[in-house]
Amino acid sequence: MLKGRLHHIELWVPNLDRALVSLGWLLESLGYTLYQSWANGRSWVLGDTYLVVEQSSAVTGTTHDRMQPGLNHLAFHAGSVSECDRLISDSQDHGWELLFPDLHPHAGGADHHAGYLVNADGFEIELVAQP
Repeated sequence: MLKGRLHHIELWVPNLDRALVSLGWLLESLGYTLYQSWANGRSWVLGDTYLVVEQSSAVTGTTHDRMQPGLNHLAFHAGSVSECDRLISDSQDHGWELLFPDLHPHAGGADHHAGYLVNADGFEIELVAQP
């Protein structure tokens, strides 16, 4: 049954090239495959869910503010602890910065192994290790 399952997410970004470096790399590292490509956007698919990154001409800002009403972050399963840690480490070469480094990898609590990342456009991603 599909009712209630996530169909897709669309993120509007101020700079597509910059988003491809960070978000594109991350999605492909998590197993998503490039699904669609057009002048102002890309989409990646995993199973029957896809994620769109688009530099729309209708976007009104230059960064995403995760502290304002709206989307705070996206959280992804990132595999085992070692796979998750490798992604977090590699992410810094692809435009991501580690949030809460003093609490890492347990910023979400003692029993929650994860990395919280933010890119240059203010989008936050949580990579969650599977126990």
